[in-house]
Amino acid sequence: MIAKNEILETINMISMQNLDVRTITLAVSLFDCISDDGEKTCRKIYDKLTRLAGKLVAIGNEIGLEFGIPIVNKRISVTPISVIGASSGAYVEIARTLDKVALETGVDFIGGYSALLQKGITNAEQRFLQTIPQVLAETNKLCCSVNVASTKAGINMDAVKQMGEIVKKTAEITADRNSIGCAKLVVFANSVEDNPFMAGAMCGIGEGECTVNVGVSGPGVVEKAIKDLPENASLTDVAEIVKKTAFKITRVGMLIAKEAAKRLNAKFGIVDLSLAPTPAVGDSVASVLEAMGLESVGAHGTTACLALLNDAVKKGGVMACSHVGGLSGAFIPVSEDAGMISAVERGALSIEKLEAMTCVCSVGLDMIAIPGDTSASAISAIIADECAIGVVNNKTTAVRVIPAVGKKVGERVEFGGLLGGAPVIKINSFGADKFIARGGRIPAPIHSNKN
Repeated sequence: MIAKNEILETINMISMQNLDVRTITLAVSLFDCISDDGEKTCRKIYDKLTRLAGKLVAIGNEIGLEFGIPIVNKRISVTPISVIGASSGAYVEIARTLDKVALETGVDFIGGYSALLQKGITNAEQRFLQTIPQVLAETNKLCCSVNVASTKAGINMDAVKQMGEIVKKTAEITADRNSIGCAKLVVFANSVEDNPFMAGAMCGIGEGECTVNVGVSGPGVVEKAIKDLPENASLTDVAEIVKKTAFKITRVGMLIAKEAAKRLNAKFGIVDLSLAPTPAVGDSVASVLEAMGLESVGAHGTTACLALLNDAVKKGGVMACSHVGGLSGAFIPVSEDAGMISAVERGALSIEKLEAMTCVCSVGLDMIAIPGDTSASAISAIIADECAIGVVNNKTTAVRVIPAVGKKVGERVEFGGLLGGAPVIKINSFGADKFIARGGRIPAPIHSNKN
């Protein structure tokens, strides 16, 4: 039997502490849409996605009202388009079709304009890469991800070099919109196949026909739980209360995921445990860390606090749901977290500290505005560093940086909505041009050889 205080606690989580289901993402396989005729491929993609996802938004809204739990985003992810479009070569046309589907179905984003390049690049994938800046400039809701490294394969530095150039070009051709194209582009190491969060969501090649993946978020709930502890509570006590809170949050996600799967005639995939912040006050991962005792996120001790948080969230979540996946950690996107924004503005948080923090959490250097005159090779070097962390530590890491054209350190760039806005952060002024120009592959670490 559910106790009265548990019901009231859940109500307070939703009404006062910003607990929500951040996204219901419907992952759809497009393998049966492959054709050497681009027009035919696009038609099959459009027909399949509108048939399977046509009611996604309406069903998400219905469930939210019935259960009294806000469902913030409804999204679609698809099989990596670098594979689906290889036969026809109609990448740009497919991208336009996906964006049309997103607009007509009313979803917030559609992901899967993606490629897996951790070991090499095929001729078709090379053509795909060249379309990315144009596609992100022309579409509104399409998101792109490229995996350039894995623990098993090492780091494909040829791909890393190209992605630095692509990020730079994307920023330039969307400069009239604060370089927003880069906010829809993420570069991964060890990307996962069932990620429900954008910009990296895709329906991996090992996934089923049609699957519901859900991401639940509750930084405000975790912050409140920590603040309710006695002042002399130990860090063991902090870890315990975070675990218990994560358990409750994940239970909410599993309930919504199973109900959505049933109504959409899809399979239940996973619940992603990630604590994903928003620009709203009271919905910040930075504030959770400060509730542990930091004067400001970015201070010495921040990485340790984040490690505790990430571990406790995972331990609580996996006890609540048998199918946990996606990224499942604590996101630290600068532009999407009011506390992170404040820390950067007061000089407490640097890109170097953010990189250190990514060693212990998901998912990487995320939604960080950097000076618009940053070189492509510098962007590639930032990607390479983050990939090294992911490859050596056998975890997912990523880079989503926005070279804000025309903006300098300290100036602010606005993206709007969930993407928020952020101050332009300083990066190291010394170059790595010769390192990036070498190309080739950084070999996989010795511990990758487990066969």
